[in-house]
Amino acid sequence: MRRLWVLGLLLAIGACVGPPPSTQRLVVYYQEWSAALDDSAQEIVKSAATWANSNPTLPIVVAGYADPEGSPQANRELSHVRAQRVADALIADGVPAQRVTVTAHGSVGFAMDAQEARRVTISLGAP
Repeated sequence: MRRLWVLGLLLAIGACVGPPPSTQRLVVYYQEWSAALDDSAQEIVKSAATWANSNPTLPIVVAGYADPEGSPQANRELSHVRAQRVADALIADGVPAQRVTVTAHGSVGFAMDAQEARRVTISLGAP
């Protein structure tokens, strides 16, 4: 009986507080040595901006990556340019710049094919 009472109390507290905001992770893929946002990428960024604007207190992390071709320095620079372009597009769609953190990882630590490595992840609501 006591367990049912505690369970009921926890459910009531949960109903008052509500569920934690959901998180999303979206991915933009690129062609080799490109940082251009094609139509598909622009749609993904618009979706991310819509979600971010409807959840105005949650952070956004934009992380760029590159495939293993080229030098580590060139890959870091390219991954940064990719991430910055996505961040700029989010900001242009109304997301406040102070909510967006940009990181660049180059091609470090990937065990995937080159197409999957050429990407930017947009983590919405993730610290």
